[in-house]
Amino acid sequence: MEKQNTIAKEVSLEGIGIHTGNKVHLKFKPAPVNSGINFIRTDLASPCRIRAEIGSLFESPQLSRRSTLGNDQAQVQTIEHLMAALSSLKIDNLDIEVDNNELPGMDGSASKFVEAVEKAGILQQDQERYVYAVKEPLFVEDGVSSITVLPSKDFKVSYTLNYEHPLLSAQFLELNVDTDSFKSEIAPARTFCLESEVSELQSRGLGRGANYDNTLVVGSSGVIKSVLRFKDEFVRHKILDLIGDLYLAGCPIRGHVIALRSGHALNLKIAEKIHEQKLKTQAAGSSGVLDSNAIMKIIPHREPFLFVDRVIYLEKGKRAIGVKNVTINDYFFRGHFPGRPVMPGVIIVEAMAQVGGVMMLASEDNKGKLAFFLSIDNVKFRKPVVPGDQLMLEVEAVKVKSKTGQVRGRALVDGKVVAEADFVCALVDN
Repeated sequence: MEKQNTIAKEVSLEGIGIHTGNKVHLKFKPAPVNSGINFIRTDLASPCRIRAEIGSLFESPQLSRRSTLGNDQAQVQTIEHLMAALSSLKIDNLDIEVDNNELPGMDGSASKFVEAVEKAGILQQDQERYVYAVKEPLFVEDGVSSITVLPSKDFKVSYTLNYEHPLLSAQFLELNVDTDSFKSEIAPARTFCLESEVSELQSRGLGRGANYDNTLVVGSSGVIKSVLRFKDEFVRHKILDLIGDLYLAGCPIRGHVIALRSGHALNLKIAEKIHEQKLKTQAAGSSGVLDSNAIMKIIPHREPFLFVDRVIYLEKGKRAIGVKNVTINDYFFRGHFPGRPVMPGVIIVEAMAQVGGVMMLASEDNKGKLAFFLSIDNVKFRKPVVPGDQLMLEVEAVKVKSKTGQVRGRALVDGKVVAEADFVCALVDN
């Protein structure tokens, strides 16, 4: 089995955001197992941590032509090139400190990000790496654009680019994506736009940091003030974007991705479908699905203070997913608030912690113990939770020992993060 990876030491980069024109500094830092890829906005009064996965997508008409993560507090734009590099270099856990709202465009490709990670060194960790194998075909479309994902033993991409321009018509490339093929065939491919689009993009506030060194500008007779690195560099860059967007499914995948003229919006829709299929597959295939009676055999909580209806996925001591169906009959809505029912944030955190307790106390080493809060950190509430919502409570172990457990939790409604927190519990004998 493959192991998880982070980097061996810190490494820094700086540059200009292609769309905003903002100067930005990046610092890559090693991160512990199961912590994932996280962006940390260090330029804010209170640093904001944004996890790189589908639940953190920030969608706005003003943020087209790039992939953006964020929340009501902060965003990180144009993350796709870095995510493609991290995906293909098999980096699972990384903290990325960033002091502005857009990642640097560098030379318009992923090569500088690959170089930075390799300069830092790749460090193997002691936990298994989770790779999701697509189980059933998935499909999304929008007009003439579409993406299909089929089961496959490898990660394979087939992309057809076909625009109404002589240089951008009928380019096709198919390859099995691994570290070597990405570094040599995909990473150097640069972002591009049509010369006829430039004025319109600039009028929308885009491309403020773009120039002929970091963007291929395609005129009627060829590329302006630059030379192609590949004769089909355009389709290669579209594959680069697709790889980066797919990594937001939350893990590497095995599947054959067949894309026709797709862009970020469609890429992210298929990433969301992969994420949903992954959760359903995990739940259906898990021997650890627990109803409320089984939950109460593991943790001591009872009505009216049991906030987990069932656990649909359980890896003892590693990861769990619980469900709380929020109804108007929940007792706390009588006072929070009359006429405007909103689930208290502290109860959402408690619900995450209860799923974390099930995850830790289900293991043989901790059976029969109690879990007491020692600390709660990095708590964020993203949007209100109201009657009718279904809370998906995802927790994963950062570190679980015989006497303490460090857990990271997230609560989601309709695939969107509504709350998150890190907490440490003392594990004591009952």
